[in-house]
Amino acid sequence: MNKSLFTILLVALLIASCTTEKKKDPFKIGKQHIGLLTDSTQVKDLELAFPTDSIVRNIMGDEFIGDINDIEIYDSTSGKQLLTLTPTQSLDSTAVIKSIHIIDSRYKTDKNITTLSTFADIKNNYKISGISTLINSIVISVNEINASFTIDKKELPANLQFNMDLKIEAVQIPDDAKIKYFMLYW
Repeated sequence: MNKSLFTILLVALLIASCTTEKKKDPFKIGKQHIGLLTDSTQVKDLELAFPTDSIVRNIMGDEFIGDINDIEIYDSTSGKQLLTLTPTQSLDSTAVIKSIHIIDSRYKTDKNITTLSTFADIKNNYKISGISTLINSIVISVNEINASFTIDKKELPANLQFNMDLKIEAVQIPDDAKIKYFMLYW
């Protein structure tokens, strides 16, 4: 009698532990994942990573020219765009995602960096791997999470906005400079 009661109790405990498994945060960004999407998720499996969201695949006749077409993810309840995914190959359901443009501010890193963060948030939480100067913006690279943050040059002091050859250092970027784009690369 004691053995059967112990067995029933053990089975009930196992079932309870399986049902109380921690649900993965769909807005959590890591080095090799964003929510349920991982660096090895294939295009054909996007419905599993975004089960309640709308997935829009723009196919513009690229089968002849080989252009990559982005895949847009929309929140099914609000209709707002969440992400733009770029696959490694166009029109290939087995292709994986190579880059993700994060649009929705609910997506955050483990150190709470979002699209609403500032340069101070980035430099206080991550080691900056590099700063690149473009025509209208600068790109802050953070290898720790395979991310890049684009800041509009309008956020910089006037003497840094117009010289493309000027090497911009982290100390020259104002702490309150806002992020324009947030990208992950795999």
